[in-house]
Amino acid sequence: MLAATAFSLLVPALDRGGVWEVVAGLAAGAALLGVLDAVVPHAHARFAEHDDLPAEQRSARERGTLLLSALTIHNLPEGMAVGVAFAAGGVELGAPLALAIGIQNIPEGFAAAAPLVRGGASRRNAARIAALTGVVEPPAALLALVAFNAVEPLLSFGLAFAGGAMLYVIVDELIPESQARGNERIATFALLVGFALMLVLDNAFG
Repeated sequence: MLAATAFSLLVPALDRGGVWEVVAGLAAGAALLGVLDAVVPHAHARFAEHDDLPAEQRSARERGTLLLSALTIHNLPEGMAVGVAFAAGGVELGAPLALAIGIQNIPEGFAAAAPLVRGGASRRNAARIAALTGVVEPPAALLALVAFNAVEPLLSFGLAFAGGAMLYVIVDELIPESQARGNERIATFALLVGFALMLVLDNAFG
């Protein structure tokens, strides 16, 4: 996801526009996710998996619901990023980004389903509910594709905006989650492998 943000969003944004336009888009995308993170009730996976929660002591099912809310919030910029990438560069730019997001969504879905199973849901129902968090991605992608195709001068800003939103998710959610359970070295090597894989995919489609 980090490589996808850099290679499929920020680099093409710089190719199409000035650095300050890109910085403004980056800041706006991160700010939007920051606002959603602050105002929409949700929980991070690293808190949902711990038994020693703070004073509110939510049930496992309730923690699962809050975790699903977090994943839904974070899937919005992913869908938007795919739409903007296809609008800016067609299949060559959009396909590797869509593939990278799809790969990343698999472990994310497992993280969402686990607390629901502990809360009493069947594995099948938990998988279905977790899959629903991705329902927001196709409409967000289509909306971004149509909007930025219609207003092509905004493509640079749009790419940077999606990049800022994705970068917020990576720094606020994905990296801390991967490092939170004593597997820091494994998580670091996994990030490097994922970065290299995205580098290969980006060049293969480019």
